[in-house]
Amino acid sequence: MTRALIIGAPRSGSGKTSVTIGLLRAFARRGIRVRGVKSGPDYIDPGFHQAATGLPGLNLDSWAMEPDLVAHLLRQAAKDTDLLLIESAMGLFDGIDGGQGRTGAAADLSRLLGIPVLLVLDVSGQSQTAAAVAIGFRHYDPAVRMAGVVLNRAGSERHVRLSKAAIEQAGMDVVGAVMRNGELSLPERHLGLVQASEQPAIQSHIDRLADVMETSLDLDAILSLAIEIAPDRGATGAHLPPPGQRVAIASDAAFTFLYPHLGAHWRAAGAELVPFSPLADEAPEKDCDACWLPGGYPELHAPQLAAAAVFRTGLARFAETRPVHGECGGYMVLGEGLEDANGATHAMTGLLSHSTSFATRKMNLGYRQATLLADGPLGETGQVIRGHEFHYAKVTDPGTDEAFATIADGTGQPIGRSGGRRAHVTGTFFHAIARVTI
Repeated sequence: MTRALIIGAPRSGSGKTSVTIGLLRAFARRGIRVRGVKSGPDYIDPGFHQAATGLPGLNLDSWAMEPDLVAHLLRQAAKDTDLLLIESAMGLFDGIDGGQGRTGAAADLSRLLGIPVLLVLDVSGQSQTAAAVAIGFRHYDPAVRMAGVVLNRAGSERHVRLSKAAIEQAGMDVVGAVMRNGELSLPERHLGLVQASEQPAIQSHIDRLADVMETSLDLDAILSLAIEIAPDRGATGAHLPPPGQRVAIASDAAFTFLYPHLGAHWRAAGAELVPFSPLADEAPEKDCDACWLPGGYPELHAPQLAAAAVFRTGLARFAETRPVHGECGGYMVLGEGLEDANGATHAMTGLLSHSTSFATRKMNLGYRQATLLADGPLGETGQVIRGHEFHYAKVTDPGTDEAFATIADGTGQPIGRSGGRRAHVTGTFFHAIARVTI
């Protein structure tokens, strides 16, 4: 039997990531097979979930994924797992006008799968008022059940007593309180948290979080709030198929953003994923039949990538006969040049003709629906793919290549043409999550 619980909050910055990571490690210490899940397209938090549990993370997105795919992925993750903790993105009900149950909010997952919510309330700057917030969450949508409350960033025991008493008088259970502690925060940069893989002391930090959760929260009560997950009903056609049978995957500090569900499905479909490191000046293996350059942080490693002659030459030879696709950071590397934050321009692979810049930063963030303009690694002409963009770089020279896709935002408003394609090479700032089949 596998059980699941959503960890939500009124807003970003409430501390739910720290609470989630600490709980994951605390339950793992008890011998519970626990796995973390992230609601929405955030590709950084699953790395922290994996660091805390040793099990691959997962993204579930109610806008980008059809309901059958959401349910299938969750139930697949439940195999050989005792507990799934699903961390909400932003506020629990925050999403877009994407249609009923397709807003991208974690609340959609609660309605679709019947999973209750553990509400993390940052009570700094308030006490009894926290009860009004909790009551609002309980009544805002009766289909989304608030199972319990965690008080976070409390300033004193008196603060805890006042907040807890008011919430419990309103008929809601408080399962513990975490005191204010600046040492529990995780370092951040322009795309969010610094990745777990880049923090040498991440394991000791996770252990500190787990220590706090063990002493501050009632783990038995939290475990009792989780509900049983139904068995998987089988596969769905909304998966993004593997781009080849043997796929070279760029994988290092510059290329990190491959969604866990994509890699897992590609392997389940029989594909072999062969990692290589452009930063180590490695080229894709010659016996692979496709190459994938994920997103990441090439803007932080542009001089090293520009000097990677073996990588650049090997990728060019590979692209003469086989497909190469780049997403976001991978798309930037496929272009002619990349301007870094200091204004220095570095030569990239030149397999596409555009150029990008990180010097004048502007955040591009949002869901995207892409219609493919030609057959390629993501599907056939006319195939619709859902995903998102999240980057600060911009195209400074669009180049002369044919467009990769036409894109619309999450509400269906047209944005225009996106990305580029030339012979076997394609790329776009758009991160693909799942296909549209209905």
